[in-house]
Amino acid sequence: MVVTGCFGMDSTEQTYQHRSFSIKLWPPSQSTRLMLVERMTKNLTTPSIFSRKYGLLSREEAEEDAKKIEETVFTMANQHFEKEPDGDGSSAVQIYAKESSKLMLEVLKRGPRMKEDGESIDGKVTVTADTVFDISGGRRAFIDGEEAAELLKPLREPNSYTKICFSNRSFGLDAACVAEPILSSIKHQLTEVDLSDFIAGRPEAEALEVMTIFSSVLEGCALKSLNLSNNAMGEKGVRAFGSLLSSQTNLEELYLMNDGISEEAAKAVCELIPSTEKLRVLHFHNNMTGDAGAIAIAGILKRSSAMEDFRCSSTRVGSDGGIALAEALGTCTHLRKLDLRDNMFGVEAGVALGKVIPAFADLTEIYLSYLNLEDEGAEAIAIALKESAPSLEILEISGNDISAKGAASLAACIASKQFLTKLNLSENELKDEGAILISKALEEGHGQLNEVDLSTNAIRRSGARLLAQAVVRKAGFKLLNIDANFISDEGIDELKNIFKNCPHMLGPLDENDPEGEDNDVDDETEEDGADHDELESKLKGLNIKQDS
Repeated sequence: MVVTGCFGMDSTEQTYQHRSFSIKLWPPSQSTRLMLVERMTKNLTTPSIFSRKYGLLSREEAEEDAKKIEETVFTMANQHFEKEPDGDGSSAVQIYAKESSKLMLEVLKRGPRMKEDGESIDGKVTVTADTVFDISGGRRAFIDGEEAAELLKPLREPNSYTKICFSNRSFGLDAACVAEPILSSIKHQLTEVDLSDFIAGRPEAEALEVMTIFSSVLEGCALKSLNLSNNAMGEKGVRAFGSLLSSQTNLEELYLMNDGISEEAAKAVCELIPSTEKLRVLHFHNNMTGDAGAIAIAGILKRSSAMEDFRCSSTRVGSDGGIALAEALGTCTHLRKLDLRDNMFGVEAGVALGKVIPAFADLTEIYLSYLNLEDEGAEAIAIALKESAPSLEILEISGNDISAKGAASLAACIASKQFLTKLNLSENELKDEGAILISKALEEGHGQLNEVDLSTNAIRRSGARLLAQAVVRKAGFKLLNIDANFISDEGIDELKNIFKNCPHMLGPLDENDPEGEDNDVDDETEEDGADHDELESKLKGLNIKQDS
């Protein structure tokens, strides 16, 4: 296995290399840097020959390491670039990639750190108040039958455990066979089962057999909560858990995140679960569900009138699926948290969602970023929210191509939400006109507001100043992020003066472009787009390859 940067010339670069202007590859945008962190995190949590030898990192630890690596290599590459200001930045990009790969390899060979909070410092078992049995602490690693027998020994003794967590340990067939009779002896008392990430790195045939064993032995448990996330199940895996799923009539929480839930798998879930009348939490994050799969999930929602927390983010759902989900959500009148981020809903699905939002009187958090809503979809949602959800605390609707036109309805909605704690409208096209409307909406009240993000909105000095003045005196306010805008140098000085008594409340302005232009279609804009696309395409190549 080798770790490589995989940087190469792509079609974008070939297209632009004959242009007369000079392409600048450095520095990368904040979104590109975040993309690299996410890519490294994924690589660090992917089973490999290193993880077999040194252990597999948890998502949390991998993300922390990835952020540190990116910050380190960015500093190194930037220092190199500053020594060659007339270059195109390609050498800095090469350093950025090469050093990222090098440091990532060091982390893989180091393996996961042991916990230092005393909760599970020996990597064995955590017991909380005699009701929770948790073996997820310590190294993320494969366990065999002998280790399983040792880890599960407390379950053989008289106990009152109602929750078991086998996450972060990869069970092979021998370990599953050890667990089977032990679980059989306590299944009658279990109400919560967490089997997330418990077959990592196993061959498909073995993984399916392990899931079938656990499903059969736990069949008939009167569970309130079931977590099967991070198991790359697909339809085969869902059906391997068929005995367990089909025996659940009292489920209140179901987690199927990052499970490879395709259209067929989503249909299988809908088919297998007999009753969702008591279901309060349903999370489908990071799957490949698509429109047809979303329509199947909508069938579950229609039978889940008690739903309070629904998450279907990053699931490749388009307009048809978005409309189906929106219409089905109309039955979920107790909804408190809704997360539909990072899908391809489009305007029509946004309008459909606006029609059902008035039913959500208890809504406190709504996440609608990166849904291609545009002004029409965003306006429909904002108008509906204005007249409902009086206790809304979090509103995220970034990356939706919302202009000043859509900002008017958003501002009216925001003005009515006096319990708002977090507002994220980043990566839109609000410009000064929209920013001024939002700032006016925030001026009065909003005593609980602590974070506002309007970064990447082509905002200039006037809009930035009014936003700063609107939030600076609010008690408990923590962060105003207006980076990656077009604020003049004089405007930056003005902002720093406004926050002179509380500089920590003003976010970094490293990506602000004081000479920035609006996104008119001209050569300069095309050049900027070429720079970003080329750098991002190169960074997409950063991965881990396993030699055969």
